[in-house]
Amino acid sequence: QVELVESGGGSVQAGGSLRLSCVASGRIGSNYPMGWVRQAPGGEREGVAAIGSDGSIAYAEPVKGRFTISKDNGKNTLYLEMSDLKPEDSATYYCGAQNGRLKGAYYVASANFHYWGQGTRATVSA
Repeated sequence: QVELVESGGGSVQAGGSLRLSCVASGRIGSNYPMGWVRQAPGGEREGVAAIGSDGSIAYAEPVKGRFTISKDNGKNTLYLEMSDLKPEDSATYYCGAQNGRLKGAYYVASANFHYWGQGTRATVSA
């Protein structure tokens, strides 16, 4: 079993920054694909960024150049640095992981993982 716990959400003004963290525990390998998916109220789930089993990194088009995903295997922690935030970035952000062997781009496109955290909310005001 894998447990994922997110933190770091909050409220900021447009142009501000937030850093999300996701601590993984349990039977999770260091090469498990991991990523971030978000869902706005009334909206569909959207892949944001992901790291594949081969270390490949992919981002959704709306966040390219503003968000950075990274992973610290020693701390079993996944990060999402979000800068130049916009009101349309407001959503609940979920951390996901999977025992898979696919590239990051697959997980951004599918927005689907086997294991999920509880989510952390980010609110960006204009």
